[in-house]
Amino acid sequence: MAINNIFTAGGVVMLPLLGFSVLAVALIIERMRFWVILVSRQRRMVQEVLNFYRLNNVVSAIETLRQNTNLPIARIFLAALELEEATPEDFRLALETAAQAEIPLLKRFQNIFDTIISLAPLLGLLGTVLGLIASFASLNIGDVGGSQTAGVTSGISEALISTASGLVVAIFTLLFANTFRGLYQRQIAMIQENGGQLELLYRRRYERGEKPYAPSI
Repeated sequence: MAINNIFTAGGVVMLPLLGFSVLAVALIIERMRFWVILVSRQRRMVQEVLNFYRLNNVVSAIETLRQNTNLPIARIFLAALELEEATPEDFRLALETAAQAEIPLLKRFQNIFDTIISLAPLLGLLGTVLGLIASFASLNIGDVGGSQTAGVTSGISEALISTASGLVVAIFTLLFANTFRGLYQRQIAMIQENGGQLELLYRRRYERGEKPYAPSI
């Protein structure tokens, strides 16, 4: 069956399903680009920053972070390291606050994905119900077994197209939404792990009486 015939057979619900599919593809492409950049760059950058800080080269650590401010973890570290004369408690609070501020970016579009996953199958089911109503409304009881019955059978099979389309959109979106959710959880764990390492280094330098921060540069 040709694509245009499938679209026509699915009924009126195919239009919002088409809109959902286009929206899902656009958002998936944006999220894939975001996560590819994030995963490919951040680990090396974080290791450089922690190594600079272990060597008491706070200025180089901050410069490296400022060159990578498009990465969430760089912004989180900067929020803490740019504090002057901060106690370890202040430092930890700055890390936690900055990390919380980055969560909406990391979870961006997740609510839209969840909405598409929930509504697409329901729209498909609605299309099937509407198709069945239209099919049985055209049935002449006195012509059971005649040509109209064959038309009803054909109408039922076509009405199911909307359900199949809704499921395809939902399954496709669910696959990528779960992938992005897994990447988000890994990112949170990575921020907590490396943030804890930076906090520990800061606390040790602070307790030794060293200057654990850099002046404004």
